[in-house]
Amino acid sequence: MPTEHTYKQFDAELEAVRASVLKMGGMVEEQIINAVEALVSGDMDLAELVDANDHNVNGLEVAIDEDCTRIIARRQPTASDLRMVMMVVKTITDLERIGDEAAKIARMAKLIHQSGRISMPRFSEVKYMADMVLDMLRKALDAFARLDATKTVEIARQDQQVDEEFRLNLRHLITYMMEDPRTISVFIDILFVTKAIERMGDHAKNMSEYVVYMVKGKDVRHTSLEEIEKEVM
Repeated sequence: MPTEHTYKQFDAELEAVRASVLKMGGMVEEQIINAVEALVSGDMDLAELVDANDHNVNGLEVAIDEDCTRIIARRQPTASDLRMVMMVVKTITDLERIGDEAAKIARMAKLIHQSGRISMPRFSEVKYMADMVLDMLRKALDAFARLDATKTVEIARQDQQVDEEFRLNLRHLITYMMEDPRTISVFIDILFVTKAIERMGDHAKNMSEYVVYMVKGKDVRHTSLEEIEKEVM
């Protein structure tokens, strides 16, 4: 039979894994901030840093995944403990993908600023979208840390706003390209940036939905906002 000492070791292992996820979340948050700053300011050193640090995010994902595999093999968790491990595995996958999108923005920043274009576009719309997604990510990480499923509804609403902002920006970019074909190249690059930010929002929403799965034992992925609200409120 498992002893109290064994249970305490298991709890410590779970807490260590959760702490590593939050550390990874902090790294990814910094990646987003730096990538957008590199785009707006034209700081190519910062863009290079984001691209280089993507390997650190990937490495931490692999390490956490290996920790979870060992926990499953050694502890054979059940019920809420198993849901906790599964939440962690899914969360780090989305965090890694957000990190990939941040690295993509950094690479696009280098393309945009190193191409010798005569005029540079304003990035206010991009910055606005990125700030919304950063807020979503912070709330999702806070929900993970506190096991607070109620934040999922707010994050889902924000994801709808980000999607609408992307569609609005897409219409604006198409209009600009039609009015002045010389801008097509730069605005296609900016379109890739806004799409990357929109995808970040999707991943942040996914992360919050895993918390619902952990707390309620209910999978709310691919459900409506009303169904999510009914489940968590």
